[in-house]
Amino acid sequence: MQKLYIIAGCNGAGKTTASYTMLPELLHCHEFVNADEIARGLSPFNPDSMAIEAGRLMLRRINDLLEEGSDFAFETTLSTRTYQKFVERAREKGYFVSLLYFWLPSPEQAIERVAKRVSLGGHNIPTNTIRRRYESSMRNLTKLYIPICDYWVIYDNSTAEGVKKIAYGSKGEIKEVVDALAYQKILSYE
Repeated sequence: MQKLYIIAGCNGAGKTTASYTMLPELLHCHEFVNADEIARGLSPFNPDSMAIEAGRLMLRRINDLLEEGSDFAFETTLSTRTYQKFVERAREKGYFVSLLYFWLPSPEQAIERVAKRVSLGGHNIPTNTIRRRYESSMRNLTKLYIPICDYWVIYDNSTAEGVKKIAYGSKGEIKEVVDALAYQKILSYE
């Protein structure tokens, strides 16, 4: 069975960093599609100028991988409905779809993380965009994406101590809630 991994979370949640370890070493997935990395490849000194083109290329690439029947992963904030039909199509094609969501407890922490990334030479996201995406990501996680994924897990990635599992389940059902307070906070965005 083909595997699709969705690496999701708000801006600054640590999606890319986690992906470079988790995907090849733990999940044995070696095809990772990331619009930020595509933009950096198109224009290393000004990747922000290539964001729209990188988004188009990312969508083309994940559609090609789906048609080829390859195992792959892609990164997203889940702040839009863009991938809902794509996930449904993948499942119709026999893919096992896993959603790995990296959570931060507030948009303020996301803003701080992005500012730190920029100070280290990374790409910037305007604070109003971070706030808007944070809230829509939280809503879409529980309302749109958890119900259509074969497996889902939410990790707290807010501390330097590493990720901690908050909850996990399958096909919209909860199997276990490890951190009830964090999970309730996530549900409060519904």
